[in-house]
Amino acid sequence: MASGGKPGFWQRLIGRVADAADAPPSELSTLPAVQHTHAPGSSAPQAPSTAVPADLHDFDLGAEIGRGAMAIVYKATQRSTGRQVAVKRLALSREFSAEDLVDVRERFMREARAARTLDHPDILQVVDAGQDGRDAWIALEYVLGRDLSTFTKPSQLLPVREVVQLGARLARALHYAHSQGVIHRDIKPANVMLDRVNGSLKLMDFGIARVGDGSRTRTGLVLGTPSFMSPEQLAGLTVDGRSDLYSLGVLLYQLLAGSLPHQSDSMARLMQQIATEPAPDVRTRRPELPESLALVLALSLQKRPELRYASGEQLARDLDAVLVMDLQAEPAAPQGHTPQDPGFAQTLRLTPEEAGQNRRSPAEPHEPPQAP
Repeated sequence: MASGGKPGFWQRLIGRVADAADAPPSELSTLPAVQHTHAPGSSAPQAPSTAVPADLHDFDLGAEIGRGAMAIVYKATQRSTGRQVAVKRLALSREFSAEDLVDVRERFMREARAARTLDHPDILQVVDAGQDGRDAWIALEYVLGRDLSTFTKPSQLLPVREVVQLGARLARALHYAHSQGVIHRDIKPANVMLDRVNGSLKLMDFGIARVGDGSRTRTGLVLGTPSFMSPEQLAGLTVDGRSDLYSLGVLLYQLLAGSLPHQSDSMARLMQQIATEPAPDVRTRRPELPESLALVLALSLQKRPELRYASGEQLARDLDAVLVMDLQAEPAAPQGHTPQDPGFAQTLRLTPEEAGQNRRSPAEPHEPPQAP
């Protein structure tokens, strides 16, 4: 998405408009990138090369480190480079009807090729992708850290300054992806990996939610997370980068308040809220947050795309301005929260325990993370 358009409201208010090329990085954006997801598996590669499909000949598959309804993730070694990667094998043939399978596989490969072109320190690198019989696989950079769903509970919230800094980094990562013509479509805490020790932040799973778009028949799979979807995405309309920015606004709201802006025990009611009801001011959940931050979130969560930020860079600059102007001291923690239905807060194809890219297999012994 282009970076043009009107500057953010908060920038206009304090006169901090600058050309995108001269925009300062967020405070954490210069920290070094690390290498890959949850606690690494400790087992040596287990699968003999004769058991690996031809398209995976460059990878020695090791221990299983994650599993969901649609995919199994393995720790692996790329033979040609010796680097550790995570290989995600997607059971497309189990989730899609036969008449849709060819189209789904082709769409997956197009999205994987597009994601592979992304080169940004805060976006998880796609190493390779291919087809495995009727299914597909994707090899990803292997990083340490925890996904942000860990920090959505009221008792485990990150400091507000850190959330705003992370939000600015994610907004700039999305701005870069959108400028390359790539839309994520499934921004949520479980798709962002954070290593607080090393300052590494990785936005994961570009293009995965796109796989099911347009398929006529699916066997019960729900792609994307309803609570984080924009109104236009829920309506099945064509989306652009502003849909990702809406989802990022929901993510930041949850990290700050410990609850989602819209929540219901009915899927129909939840979708109605997202489509028609304004998101509650985040200060109704956490009164000590500054007004400027509440206004940034309100603009991100506008129902109509044209009323939101036109680009991730605009959102990032406003978050930078909030840091400078109104977050010199840490706001008080929220005093209470509204219970939420975790079935809508998490991706429906993963349980909360399985969220994240490189979780340790239950069969593996616990070991502390090793230095890369």
